[in-house]
Amino acid sequence: MLAKNQLLAAIAPVNRGLKATELEKQAILAAIATLEDLNPNPHPLEALDLLDGDWRLIYTTSRELLNLERLPFSHLGQIYQCIRTKSNSVYNIAEIFGLPYLDGIVTACARFSPISHRRVEVRFQRSVIGLSRLIGYKSPSQLITDIENGKKFTALDFTISANNNPGWLDITYLDPDLRIGRGNRENVFVLTRA
Repeated sequence: MLAKNQLLAAIAPVNRGLKATELEKQAILAAIATLEDLNPNPHPLEALDLLDGDWRLIYTTSRELLNLERLPFSHLGQIYQCIRTKSNSVYNIAEIFGLPYLDGIVTACARFSPISHRRVEVRFQRSVIGLSRLIGYKSPSQLITDIENGKKFTALDFTISANNNPGWLDITYLDPDLRIGRGNRENVFVLTRA
């Protein structure tokens, strides 16, 4: 599909948005809008088999995520969003690389509830932030299994108040290997199947 290839080509040189100029951002947002108009699954919450799984972030406008690159003595590795539709769970996992033995993980665990054919409400419940070797991090799937089994980590591991304000995410494009979402903070997320 030409529109999809154009979007992927526009995203390729900007390192998830970290290196995007204003002109590149505008071109990427235009390519995203074009692809959203061609969404093969306009009711993505009815295509749970496509939605479920591990996704890798390739572009975002989220300053919260991109600012992880600014941590001292480190750089941002892969960022994953792992969706488990059977439990309505979502796990955001960012890998942080730095000095030897100081590689880390920043994880946010949430539950989602469908509120329309393409929008989900998201409530964050837990966060785990720590050194990869102390957590025993090997992969997103292994970390999620540990979290779901109730493991407590040697890390900053805390519950997020149930009174927090929920966010929402519209899934505006979904195919077997690409997903686009737009969040309540006007952020855009483009992810590929991991």
